[in-house]
Amino acid sequence: MDINDLAYLSIAEASALVAKRVVSPTELTDAVIARAEALDDNLHAYLTRTFETAREEAKEATEEISGGRYRGPLHGIPFAIKDIYETAGVETTAGSKLHTRNIPTADAHAIVLLKQAGAVMLGKLNLHEWAMGGTNVNYFFPTPKNPWDQARITGGSSGGSGLALAAGFCYGSLGTDTRGSIRMPASICGITGLKPTYGRVSIRGIIPLVWSLDHAGPMARSAEDCALILNAIAGYDPEDPTSVDVPADDYAASLGGSSPSLDGIRIGVPRDFFFDASEVDADILRAVEDAIDVLRKLGAEVRNIDFPDPVYHQDNQLFGAESAAYHEERLRDRPEELSTLPRERVATGAAVSGMDYARARWRQLEFKQKVAAILRGVDLILTPTAPVPPLKIADVEPGGPGGIMSRHTAPFNILHLPTISVPCGFGSDGLPIGLQLAGRWWEEGLVLRTAHAYQQATDWHRRRPQL
Repeated sequence: MDINDLAYLSIAEASALVAKRVVSPTELTDAVIARAEALDDNLHAYLTRTFETAREEAKEATEEISGGRYRGPLHGIPFAIKDIYETAGVETTAGSKLHTRNIPTADAHAIVLLKQAGAVMLGKLNLHEWAMGGTNVNYFFPTPKNPWDQARITGGSSGGSGLALAAGFCYGSLGTDTRGSIRMPASICGITGLKPTYGRVSIRGIIPLVWSLDHAGPMARSAEDCALILNAIAGYDPEDPTSVDVPADDYAASLGGSSPSLDGIRIGVPRDFFFDASEVDADILRAVEDAIDVLRKLGAEVRNIDFPDPVYHQDNQLFGAESAAYHEERLRDRPEELSTLPRERVATGAAVSGMDYARARWRQLEFKQKVAAILRGVDLILTPTAPVPPLKIADVEPGGPGGIMSRHTAPFNILHLPTISVPCGFGSDGLPIGLQLAGRWWEEGLVLRTAHAYQQATDWHRRRPQL
């Protein structure tokens, strides 16, 4: 197999070949490392490369599998991780140059679980500074470039993950999502990303942004691959106060095979906000309408729904106050560890009153209650992921938040709902477009099944950028 074709296998395809000993973890690891070494000095997906230890881990996995000690579908599969997950003995910067001396002594809980599943660790991926923005236009580190148009942003804050997957530098990644930081890069880079229900995946050992909104989840090239990753990392963590003891499913088994039907699945489309032609790009609206037609043909019932006003319920005081609480000491004693715009955002958050915060929490509860009523009438909510094409890097101030890019994703963080972005087409500019599907709390299986059915009927997720 050509090395580039090897690097673009899905996890499902690669693991099947590994299990049959047709391809070894060493070959997979060499393939993606070769692409990263050839291309990433220009694209900037990685902040820290651990390629030599990855080769050692791949060799060990190859020997284990040859000896009959196969652990499952992630065994020997090369991963790269957003550099906000703590990794034992490997620098964890959170995108801050002045955090480069941070060498954790333990892995984040999700990393522990990935390693137990046998994943090979290639290194740490680029992100927006302190995960505090949606562009990944960086102040301290090189800005990652969109592989479909290198003058454009990757989205953030998990921009390095979106880039690495689209460019064939790894097979899977873990991102974090507070206002859309898994789904925005997934949409913009033409890959798949899932924000699970809040509390489904432990955030212990992840440098926080907003404790009550931070989600950890899988990023990959397909919904099937996200299901395989979620199988490994989902579950209750008694040492994480945000973790909830709700049994996890076998998400891969819930996909419905190679010809899944969506008969009986009810999908609601909120037209007023998410499809506003004055705010949403025409190419994006066209691609999402085409995706709706595909879902109907697969058996889904699609209907328009009313949706609570996201602007009213999405009170930024919640976001600002909690991010300021985490950075309080840094802002007071070490302000140089934040670049100008994040420092201003933290200072603004520090001025939020207790009354403002209480009001924001109440609006969040109201929002959840209203959407719970909607989800008694439909099974899923469908929207475009991003409202506009990716911005040009030259037009974005370093460290800036990203503005409109999180318009459609942030409401689902406030709601804590499981939400996925999958590729659904390309604009006239040749840039990927994402479709967003949200389901009921704890029903990641249905979200993944619907996304998988759509991807079985289309090939958008299989397209590659020309690099």
